[in-house]
Amino acid sequence: MTMTKDEKSGLIEKYQLHENDRGSSAVQVALLTQRINHLRDHFSEHKGDHHSRRGLLKMVGRRRRLLEYIKKTDLEQYRGLIEDLGLRK
Repeated sequence: MTMTKDEKSGLIEKYQLHENDRGSSAVQVALLTQRINHLRDHFSEHKGDHHSRRGLLKMVGRRRRLLEYIKKTDLEQYRGLIEDLGLRK
């Protein structure tokens, strides 16, 4: 099941930088992380779904590039985002 509008707007409100922010890097990383986690659950049930796996790999790469950008521009925001989303162990 995909994200509902309420879940998506909740994530946007949590990670937005200012009131009208809808597409900052932090918001994009949070939304991609939510979609990646959903697909990870999907693959535990549907092991042979290789077409969706390609999309998952593309999303992981996009999230990685966005995180590298945030790390270069604002290290404190990067650390907070990583901790909040639980990406690194």
